[in-house]
Amino acid sequence: MVPQISPSILSADFARLAEEAKAVEGADWLHVDVMDNHFVPNLTLGVPVVESLARATDTPLDCHLMIEAPDRWAPQYVEAGAGSVTFHVEAATAPVRLAREIRAKGARASMALRPATPIEPYEDLLPELDMLLIMTVEPGFGGQAFLDIMLPKIRRTRELISKHGLELWLQVDGGVSASTIEQCADAGADVFVAGSAVYGASDPAESVRALRKQAEAATSRASWLHDH
Repeated sequence: MVPQISPSILSADFARLAEEAKAVEGADWLHVDVMDNHFVPNLTLGVPVVESLARATDTPLDCHLMIEAPDRWAPQYVEAGAGSVTFHVEAATAPVRLAREIRAKGARASMALRPATPIEPYEDLLPELDMLLIMTVEPGFGGQAFLDIMLPKIRRTRELISKHGLELWLQVDGGVSASTIEQCADAGADVFVAGSAVYGASDPAESVRALRKQAEAATSRASWLHDH
């Protein structure tokens, strides 16, 4: 299990997106938050910006759709160049069908859970996914404080993934920083979205390297890795 870092351009300078994407080219993914002002109370960017970003960087795009009607819109993000597309289960009408459509179009299919949404009802869906995203803040705004009450949910999710023997990535998003990433890795996360912790740093690329090093160290000590 190699930890991956996915810097969130929500925390970048929107007037310089191509440069901001290049500033983190050592990252595994570039996390793109799509908000529609309906599912969450904020409005960010959409398909045209994703198309432009895909041309501007070699880093694969990890699109997190915080939008209503993802069944309708998610496939367009694959066509726009996203390598991974995350929809919220709370907004999806037919999550299995949607995950299969995203995969069929050539991207990794990912499902996100808001903090209050439990993982257990979705256990049977896990084989349909390439990644599961556990929100560690309420979706909608960058720069929020990490909700440590999500750590038991991350642990339970990792246990379900192990129980079924799945090659499923477990992503966390919200308040991930040098002070919280080791707790997340210890609980079972292996893909880390970091916004202000990367783009608020004087050297974003160095911040990515430092976060990855912390996550690798915590993962190598984690009980969930050694118990299975």
